[in-house]
Amino acid sequence: MTAAHLPVLTAEVLRQLRPERGGVFVDCTVGLGGHSRALLEAGASRIIGLDRDSEALTEARVTLSAFADRIDLVHADYRTIEDVLDQRGIQLVDGALADLGVSSMQFDSPGRGFSFQRDEPLDMRMDRAAGATAAHLIAGSTEEELADTIYAYGEERFSRRIARALVAARREAPIETTGRLAAIVRRAVPTRGYSRIDPATRTFQAFRIWVNRELDGLDRFLESAARRLRLGARLAVITFHSLEDRIVKHTLRALAHGEGAALKVLTKKPLVADEDEVRHNPRSRSAKLRAAEKVA
Repeated sequence: MTAAHLPVLTAEVLRQLRPERGGVFVDCTVGLGGHSRALLEAGASRIIGLDRDSEALTEARVTLSAFADRIDLVHADYRTIEDVLDQRGIQLVDGALADLGVSSMQFDSPGRGFSFQRDEPLDMRMDRAAGATAAHLIAGSTEEELADTIYAYGEERFSRRIARALVAARREAPIETTGRLAAIVRRAVPTRGYSRIDPATRTFQAFRIWVNRELDGLDRFLESAARRLRLGARLAVITFHSLEDRIVKHTLRALAHGEGAALKVLTKKPLVADEDEVRHNPRSRSAKLRAAEKVA
């Protein structure tokens, strides 16, 4: 695994999930297998690893080849965790992890369309066997829908200007590449001196979240994962932007304080990477980990 593919917050994941006790763990977003490998090396008896990206699963099989008899890799969306466990006759698990967001492989792999660093087809799907591409959604949406999406998922204050520019541009020709999308957005966003991020960053985030329905059902997934934890088992969730983190924070809090509370929140504030990890793995800079334990 290259430096670019280092899993984030691994030490905190191990500290929270305590795999040295053994047992069955679910890695709900197995990605390239880095967290699963760390859990297995630390003592987890078995891992059920889910991912909706079949290319990631292919890479994970290589990463985890030494543990082939202790890992079960499944092409599935993390929101189907209960179905996956039911199919395997597993009622309760000893820990669950969800590392949300896009993996470095998805950003780095040519042809996926997640990044504006290369000019390539505007796809953005984590599961390339299902759903509409970003290009299709942009082509078939109204100006209002585009503006609302960019504002809601990108927290972009120039969302209406960008949507207007997209509609004008697609009248001339379909918006089918990352390069063209980025160029349209950059022209639409007013620039005042130095900007820490590329003007297209928030719009790309918004369309990626939209294409993959990243926020849809996240609260229900957390409820499902909590339901399948054994007493004393823990759930750890890593997020990479404020929209996800807000949902995780409020859902875990509700599960901890609602009627018949089943969880105890272990992280009053999210855990973040230290300076050393950020230096070795820049992707960890925006990562936040929240954890909770099953208490009833």
